[in-house]
Amino acid sequence: MDPRNLFETRTTYRLLRLEYLAALGLCTALFITHWAEVRLIPALILFAYIDVIGYLPGLIAFRHSKSGKIHRGFYVAYNLAHSFVTAGLVALLWAWLVRPEWALLAIPIHLCGDRGLLGNFLKPFAVSFEPTPHPAYIRLAAAVSGRAT
Repeated sequence: MDPRNLFETRTTYRLLRLEYLAALGLCTALFITHWAEVRLIPALILFAYIDVIGYLPGLIAFRHSKSGKIHRGFYVAYNLAHSFVTAGLVALLWAWLVRPEWALLAIPIHLCGDRGLLGNFLKPFAVSFEPTPHPAYIRLAAAVSGRAT
């Protein structure tokens, strides 16, 4: 909500997701408009690397964890791979080493889809790698909304 109260209400969360949906729509429209110029294999690689590096290892570790707790390194990998800063660096490096191309839109399409469609943002260490309501958050949300737990 603000720099001193780092949580979102349902309304602000939905508005934030709506912003990413708008960006997703723009990127997807550009991608489709330039479909004939898109190299499909690079687009698939650029779309998939984010989850191959940042999500799948943590998911596997989480599913194999009896306690549901996994090493913080999986959170760091997720957050780095799902960061627009990292994505920008990957896109710049790709454009420099390979070439600038429309396939690069696969990166913001992935990230905006994660945030806008799925509601997935960066992962704090204090919550489960796979989304589950944290008891402290449930109490806080009830207190902020005026409902007792």
